[in-house]
Amino acid sequence: MIDREQVRKVAHLARLELQAHEEEQFTTQLGSILDYFEQLSELDVTDVEPTARAIDVSNVTRPDNLQPFSDREAILKGAPEQEGDFFKVPKILNAE
Repeated sequence: MIDREQVRKVAHLARLELQAHEEEQFTTQLGSILDYFEQLSELDVTDVEPTARAIDVSNVTRPDNLQPFSDREAILKGAPEQEGDFFKVPKILNAE
């Protein structure tokens, strides 16, 4: 079981300022969470393969095919500034 002093220590490490009622509330909540983990540790998982997710997930992607945009002027009109056929952006590199 977690006590109030441990909650204060964690709050200090996390740079949190807790009021007295918050310390009491978090002590109770964290205690419940740790009790739940204690219950989980009692499960027999010897035949369970380690996994990062509970279900198999895969990304559905499309091929990245280059397709030139035919209306260049429409794109340039949306830019805050342009210089000729290019977007004009602020300089971000140091001159040195």
